[in-house]
Formats: sequence, C-alpha cells, structure tokens
Amino acid sequence: MTPAEQAQLRILKIVDAEPAISQPQLAERLGVSLGKVNYLLRALLDKGHIKAGNFLRAEDKSKYAYLLTPEGISAKLQLTRNYLARKEQEYLAVKAEIDAMRAELGVHEERR
Repeated sequence: MTPAEQAQLRILKIVDAEPAISQPQLAERLGVSLGKVNYLLRALLDKGHIKAGNFLRAEDKSKYAYLLTPEGISAKLQLTRNYLARKEQEYLAVKAEIDAMRAELGVHEERR
C-alpha cells in the first residue's frame, strides 16, 4: 500500500465517522498540510469515492459535509483488506524473527 493509499484510507475512515469534519481539522488529525488534505480530498472526489455538500441548515454555508459514495465504501473496504494483509505479513515476519532470536538465546543459554 502506497503512502497516498494509506492517507486516502485514513481520510475515508475519518470522513465516514465524521462527515462534518473541516479540512483544517482533517489536516491536523492526519498531521499533514491543509494543501495536502485539499489535494487528497480532490483525488477522492475525482474518483467518485466521496461527495461534498453544503449543510442545508448551517449558518456558515461554506462548510461542507463529506459523504462516502457506494464506490467510496467499496474502496475503503478494499484498502482496508490490503492494509490488513500487509500488516499480517509484517507480523509473521517479525514473529519469525523473534522466534529465531529466542531460539538463538536458548542455545547460548544452554552453553553457559
């Protein structure tokens, strides 16, 4: 999973949970610049993964709500599957390394 895909997955998760989140709040949550958030949101909008709409009853009509589209929900699920598969592979690799180190320590402990 590329860093861009990781960022998109994080945005999709946050937007799904908090549709009314502002771009500055999103930038702070992600630890990236406002420009980067705008770029990532545009990419998700262009792909049809999210849609943005004004609040109907909001005093500030410049505020948006970001909603996941059916394509966005599918993308979020696929990105989550990919992320999980990668993390499971990393876990197995680390576990094998730990097991090897423990075995090595056991051999050295027996020699003492």
